[in-house]
Amino acid sequence: MDRRQSLKWLGGLSAWILPVVASGPSLAGTNGRLEKSKKEWRELLPPAAYRILFEEDTERAGSSPLNHEKRDGTFVCAACYLPLFDSATKYESGTGWPSFWQALPEAVATRTDFKLILPRTEYHCSRCGGHQGHVFNDGPQPTGKRYCNNGLALRFVVRGETLPELRG
Repeated sequence: MDRRQSLKWLGGLSAWILPVVASGPSLAGTNGRLEKSKKEWRELLPPAAYRILFEEDTERAGSSPLNHEKRDGTFVCAACYLPLFDSATKYESGTGWPSFWQALPEAVATRTDFKLILPRTEYHCSRCGGHQGHVFNDGPQPTGKRYCNNGLALRFVVRGETLPELRG
């Protein structure tokens, strides 16, 4: 079995293991959960955002304008518009992706990801299940967390502007 076959096999295994080792709020069956088919999401989102949110792709490090966003406001899910992070929790992690030390209450759900063989904790929007990024334990206090987010999975709304209505 070559490396590519091994990774494909491990990816298939992780699809079986993930539901067993999931932690945090469940990604299915929650109150207020937005259910749309992949086809519906594909029609609503730009291709790159769709790939990140619903195929768990990753954007190139340093490519997001949100890396440099310093204004006061709210970061919302680019798919369903659920508020995920307050700008007060954003910090420069040096990774090339927008990073936060805390998500808004009940905004994200986590589960273990084995795609790179070693386990990582990925997080998703708790409303639509859109993949946002990974959370690590190397962030600043008070939480020690680093929510490393794909910029294309977020929209920024300046404080004082009306947040977009949740997508139905």
